[in-house]
Amino acid sequence: MTWSQLEPTGPHLTYVFLTSFLMLYALFSVMIRNRLHLSEPPLATLVGIIFGPRGLGMLRPHDWGFSDDIIQETTRLIVGIQCFAVGLELPGRYLQKKRRALLVLLGPVMTFGWFICAVFVMLLFRTDLQTALTISACLTPTDPVLAASVLSNSQFSTRVPKRIRDLLSAESGCNDGVSFPFLYMGLSLVTKATVGGVLKKWFLITVLYQCLLGVILGMALGRLFNMLYKFSHKREWMGRASYLAFYLLLAIFSIGLASTLGVDDFLVAFFAGREFSHGQGSPIAETALPVVIDLMLNSAFFVFFGAMIPWESFNNLESITPLRLFGLLALIILFRRIPVVFSLFKMKMLPFVRTTTEALFIGHFGPMGVGALFLAIETRAELETDTSLPEPYPPNDLPAERQRAVNLVWPIVCFIVLGSTLIHGFSTLAVSIGGHFLRKEGERAPLIGAEREGLHGMIFDEDEHSNVQGNEEEEEPEYRGYE
Repeated sequence: MTWSQLEPTGPHLTYVFLTSFLMLYALFSVMIRNRLHLSEPPLATLVGIIFGPRGLGMLRPHDWGFSDDIIQETTRLIVGIQCFAVGLELPGRYLQKKRRALLVLLGPVMTFGWFICAVFVMLLFRTDLQTALTISACLTPTDPVLAASVLSNSQFSTRVPKRIRDLLSAESGCNDGVSFPFLYMGLSLVTKATVGGVLKKWFLITVLYQCLLGVILGMALGRLFNMLYKFSHKREWMGRASYLAFYLLLAIFSIGLASTLGVDDFLVAFFAGREFSHGQGSPIAETALPVVIDLMLNSAFFVFFGAMIPWESFNNLESITPLRLFGLLALIILFRRIPVVFSLFKMKMLPFVRTTTEALFIGHFGPMGVGALFLAIETRAELETDTSLPEPYPPNDLPAERQRAVNLVWPIVCFIVLGSTLIHGFSTLAVSIGGHFLRKEGERAPLIGAEREGLHGMIFDEDEHSNVQGNEEEEEPEYRGYE
């Protein structure tokens, strides 16, 4: 054997290090989730940082051709599949029953977050309002990937009332698609479109064609394939293993068809999943697909995200400094959602939120993740080519205003996503430890993994309360999230 036989290429190293992390996590996944109260995304991100260019240098996505167009399609698939999963797992007729609370989160809460983040970006990074609004639109939606990592498949999730989990999941499934009108309004201002141009591109194309038609198309696809599924299932022509494949293929088909037609990918995927699940008796409960998605798809991406963080850009441009980035992160975490959600709760506009603690939990739990990265690439594409197809790498010959927006959006969004992934990902651990020490000494369960009671200050329905208490004689109960 000679040294010439060694082939440490990018793909080969990826197979080794990525699968090593995923297998190691799988071996201890129950302990990590239910005993240590941790989720995959922050751990995967830290692994990516350690093995990335700024760490051991073994994972180098950019050197291996991980360009903007590949990042765009990867994030599109991950968010789309997660939106489909959220739609599939929501209870029957959920959107009809809880539409008021959901519309409040998708309307006033998102709009407030969009404006307040834009103000922070404009003041801290000395940019114009239209560029700030465009960057802020990327940070407006709640990420379904990070939300799913905390709201399902863990012991911590059972300590949160199901109505709160469902509300946050439904919001995260919808608002990546709903964020497109915010994004394209900012882009129209950056490109200095005329009033007629704004009306055409924003209202007629973005609102009516992309969003409204996307909802209709998603519902039609879901119902069509629901009929086909039941036709096959009734005749026992389809096995359980085929359902797992069918689920993934339908999610990807919905995303592909939406992208081809130029409508809103994420709304199509969410409503396709919602209508596909209607009246089926939730066959997803018989599969382990949510766990497979979390482990194989979402965690793998966050490893790559940790390895491709643009550290050099965090102190590169004249207005981007580490201090300003940390300041923006703190302001966004504190003021993007908490004040508006708390105010709407006090005004009794969130009828399914019953306590101050629940309102603060909803206000805090608005993570920014893969969806924000997708919107950042979408922003660069529109500014670079006036289409949704980005250049492989950002050009340097754009008009000054566009060039500045292109230079700012990716490092700012990446830093906020990094901070949100770590802060919201470790929030479950912080909440569990804090709740432990808030109890009197004689009433405390062991600190690691034994806490089963509902979170202090939240109200559970009678059937939920019994589920939260659990069976203390069980060694390791199974937590599958939405049941």
